Amino acid sequence: MRRGSAALVAGLLLTALPAHAVEVAVSAAPIASFEGSALDQPVGKLIFRGGIALVAQDDTFGGLSGLTVTGPNQQVLFVSDRGNFVSGHLAYDENNRLFGFIGVTIEPMQNSKGAPLPRQYAKDAESVDTVYRNGVPVAARVAFENLTRVADFALTDGIPGGPAREITIPQWLSDLRSNDALESVCVAPPSSPIAGSTLLITEGMLDEDGNHPGWLLGQSDKGPIAYAKSARVDPTECAFLPNGDLLVLERGVSMLSFVMHLRRVPAAEVRPGAVMRGELLLSVTGGAIDNMESMTVHTAPDGETRILIGSDNNFNDWQRSLLLEFALPD
Repeated sequence: MRRGSAALVAGLLLTALPAHAVEVAVSAAPIASFEGSALDQPVGKLIFRGGIALVAQDDTFGGLSGLTVTGPNQQVLFVSDRGNFVSGHLAYDENNRLFGFIGVTIEPMQNSKGAPLPRQYAKDAESVDTVYRNGVPVAARVAFENLTRVADFALTDGIPGGPAREITIPQWLSDLRSNDALESVCVAPPSSPIAGSTLLITEGMLDEDGNHPGWLLGQSDKGPIAYAKSARVDPTECAFLPNGDLLVLERGVSMLSFVMHLRRVPAAEVRPGAVMRGELLLSVTGGAIDNMESMTVHTAPDGETRILIGSDNNFNDWQRSLLLEFALPD
């Protein structure tokens, strides 16, 4: 463990837990190769930087469907499809390799009245991004399917909690009451032409032109948007790069194996009325991946921009909770 990570663990032990949060010990096994590529070698149009497989004895850990950075020192937040926030810190060694997920706490989400979410139909959180105000993270914005909605949860020291504050979305979107509905939420960065706007993308729904309908929530950038349908896969997560380009993670199943695609959409194409079509950066099928659903873009300890992609094990023993890390070539 690098010296900084040891100090971080000590600091986490002194931090008071939220009222309903529980601590969970999570072990991590390193992933040193991917699709035949060793560490720091090209895979598709990316560079593989390593990864970890996460395991916990606590049966509340799992179902990790969305991922975002919420604070310094690699502080991150997952949402699970059983209505929990899973908070912690990514740990890196002296070679800037991801080797652990530490200081992990799990806390149930609340409804707008501050009560626990009543049933599974209301708990199915699928995506999360961080809302910033004047450069400070102030809320976690969560997208739910089945009982389709978007809600903000206040961040305190990077940890979400308290009552949900529901965000107004179009009626056609809230009327979609299935697990094929709202799957992705991401907030555009300052460099984007639609800075501060929130992008919503549906998963299994198709419009009359055969594309995935979406919506932009913003002041001046508000209205319909669509994402082009790809064969075998559907969009399952989105994340913006620092320059405003959009990454879209796609997921599917082929011949009893999971499929993962990653596409990059130029910033100028993310606008109301557009049909977004991205450049394919990565296409993978088979045992190197699992049910890849979560993604965030963050800055590693060495200052490199990295793409972190995670899998949802659906609380099944035969699936894995993977975190795979990539960089874009210079």
